[in-house]
Amino acid sequence: MAPAGSYEALQAAINAGAQSIYFGIEQLNMRARAANNFTIEDLRKIVAICKDKNVKAYLTLNTIMYDHDLTLLQTICKAAKEAGVAAVICSDIAAISYARSLGLEVHLSTQTNVTNIEAVKFYALYADVIVLARELTIQQIATICSEIKKQEIKGPGGELVQIEIFVHGALCVAVSGKCYMSLGTYNSSANRGACLQNCRRSYKIIDEETGDELVVDNKYIMSPKDLCTIGFIDKILEAGVSVLKIEGRGRAPEYVDMTVKTYREAVVSYYAGTYTPEKVEHWISELEKVFNRGFWHGGYYLGKKLGEWSGAYGSKATTEKVYLGKVRNYYQKTKVGEFVMEAGTMNVGDEIYIMGPTTGVVQTTVSSLMLNEKTVSVAAKGAVITIPIEEKIRENDQLYKIVERREGVKTA
Repeated sequence: MAPAGSYEALQAAINAGAQSIYFGIEQLNMRARAANNFTIEDLRKIVAICKDKNVKAYLTLNTIMYDHDLTLLQTICKAAKEAGVAAVICSDIAAISYARSLGLEVHLSTQTNVTNIEAVKFYALYADVIVLARELTIQQIATICSEIKKQEIKGPGGELVQIEIFVHGALCVAVSGKCYMSLGTYNSSANRGACLQNCRRSYKIIDEETGDELVVDNKYIMSPKDLCTIGFIDKILEAGVSVLKIEGRGRAPEYVDMTVKTYREAVVSYYAGTYTPEKVEHWISELEKVFNRGFWHGGYYLGKKLGEWSGAYGSKATTEKVYLGKVRNYYQKTKVGEFVMEAGTMNVGDEIYIMGPTTGVVQTTVSSLMLNEKTVSVAAKGAVITIPIEEKIRENDQLYKIVERREGVKTA
């Protein structure tokens, strides 16, 4: 299950093999500030794109709700029902009950903080899928999954309740994201999708009475590393988890592309009996190329180990993208792309991204360059060039060069 914060990320998720995507519209979702959210008018288009590829589209409505939100909540739910959204992801009982009253399938957000089988039984009255709290261990998750089968706990749809967990992406210092720090310091509520992430900054601890600064080994004492479970996907699947959720609706399309491809490959390898430590090492190196705050290989799932803090602000990705230009044309028969270079230089052998709202993300190596019908080894700003591209790209798609990340550069 992949995040989609833009049409580029949506298409990247589908192309990379996601079986479902989740997205937000307007302001009633937990990434209202972080992602370029879609609007109600986008609902039909998103659902149509997903249905065409046999991918389920889930709408997030997972903020806390105030009375003044209820009219918009009802408008969104009605529009979601009419558009054919597969389910809505909720945490507030107002959203849960209204969605159910319309016959919408409900999935329970991790914000509800479900940590035991009795809570599962209660919420099964409303929800077909439950995203468990992020603080559980694999053994606790396995016990819940086992009890669902043993007690035959079914959701409103008549099937056994499915369990979903986060497998990759940002972790919050607060319990399952229930944080009030941003609200208390800036009157900007994380639980309303407007977190300013002041926990991600560096801090000093000073004794106000003496003025002494306490010695800490890491100034980023409230910023956990990102969760990475690629090394124990086998344990997660064997525990009985049905849905593997990737965090990142505020992330770039290449992040979505890489994480979905990598985790899908890991799952396929597990079922094929080819899941090995060597492959895990390769997958981790691939995941390190896109946005990350360093990886906590296990999170709370493998126990309550502390001290997995990011140690830096922003991304620790090993690569970054540099803008070069745009697609002018794509010649389908010869599989050649024509590009206008608007910045920088390109060389034969460079790794590149081509991104667009319909294309998603195409990653390839420049095997040859043509400029003015002549083969060249390098092209600079102002040039109109052609490159062999196997996958279809489209006019106005953006062209980027992938480079090693420079020290000291903060990647968004």
